[in-house]
Amino acid sequence: MPKIQGPVRGSATGRQIMALLDLLGRRWTLRIVWELRERPLTSRALRAACDEASPTVLQARLSELREAGLVQLQAGSGYELTPLGRELLDAFAPLYAFAGRWAEGRDKLS
Repeated sequence: MPKIQGPVRGSATGRQIMALLDLLGRRWTLRIVWELRERPLTSRALRAACDEASPTVLQARLSELREAGLVQLQAGSGYELTPLGRELLDAFAPLYAFAGRWAEGRDKLS
């Protein structure tokens, strides 16, 4: 888990944004957040949704996301986004909209 105000990958300062980018830039992290956007998922369902990510990596990312307060494990229902995780997902709404415009623009160039 990247520490705020301490060195993180790509930054000696550990500024808040750098710590967040370090966490989100890890393989499968954003995909996990995305797959949890609609409903809680068990480890097995989440693994299937993440194109069979290795169980070791998936569990490591889930642990990091839990430690960061973005994901929680609910008995009986699996992993789900916390309110803070939902806020992060909301922050991606403009990026999601941009991705659609970007894809349309690329299609027109082809």
